[in-house]
Amino acid sequence: MNDNPYAAGAAYIDGCYMPIGEAAIPITDWGYRRSDVTYDVVGVWEGRFFRLDDHIRRFRASMQKLRFEPTEDDDEIRVVLNRCVALSGLRNAYVAMDCLRGRPKPGTPYHPTYARNYIAAFAIPWVWVMSPEVQERGGHLVIAQTLRIPPDSVDPTAKNFHWADLTRGQFEALDRGADFALLLDSDGNVTEGPGFNVFMVIDGVVVTPDAGVLEGITRRSVGEICEQLGIPHEIRKVSADEARNADEIFLSTTAGGVMPASRIDGRIMGNDRPGPVSTRIKDTFWGRRAEGWHATPVNYAAATDR
Repeated sequence: MNDNPYAAGAAYIDGCYMPIGEAAIPITDWGYRRSDVTYDVVGVWEGRFFRLDDHIRRFRASMQKLRFEPTEDDDEIRVVLNRCVALSGLRNAYVAMDCLRGRPKPGTPYHPTYARNYIAAFAIPWVWVMSPEVQERGGHLVIAQTLRIPPDSVDPTAKNFHWADLTRGQFEALDRGADFALLLDSDGNVTEGPGFNVFMVIDGVVVTPDAGVLEGITRRSVGEICEQLGIPHEIRKVSADEARNADEIFLSTTAGGVMPASRIDGRIMGNDRPGPVSTRIKDTFWGRRAEGWHATPVNYAAATDR
């Protein structure tokens, strides 16, 4: 039996480490009551972070956009994330970092300026957004009736907990017998889905939406792989009709990498299996990960640090 109290996961909240089952935040904090949070997620695979500095850099940019100022600097956040993984001992982990707004102290104006900001983080066993079994046959997608929250209201480039539109889209997908939903903007262009960016292969060109989306780290990695393999790629507007008639579609996210699809709104693409371009990019992504591409080894000895 594993007698490590952190084996199921380790957390850090406001300066303290604890087993994941003991992690909690105050129910009155605005991070909970108002979804006043920004976050990021980095993956650990075979004992190595992938693009750790890029994730921390994006996390800091999100905090600045949403006017969070925690006491921890980037180096301290890096130490926290490493120690959460080290305490758990996990070789493959889903590692989250959050910055939450607390609550104004009594006697101060009831305004976010006066609410304390603090960092929370945790490492738990690896999470697949799309299971390996679904990836094998290709995800089944639908274009949701629910529209993405407009960027003028909630900036999608700053990761946030405003998931009401994405969650509603997922229920639409379930009701229509699909795995995942893609959301459109008010002009009828594809944006993203619940926790992932989307790519279409159209006449040999890999295309991904240019607006209304998180600027994904795995999305960036796909662009680098396309450059390496000599596959044309574009960042531009993609209409719903283009998506429905694409030769191939694949998704990208930290918690799953490159995830091919095989159906869109009931239409079968190719032979109802992941297409050749999607498969080549997926295989290259995981092959390069195995070689140590953008890798930062976890310092497991940090579990004993005092």
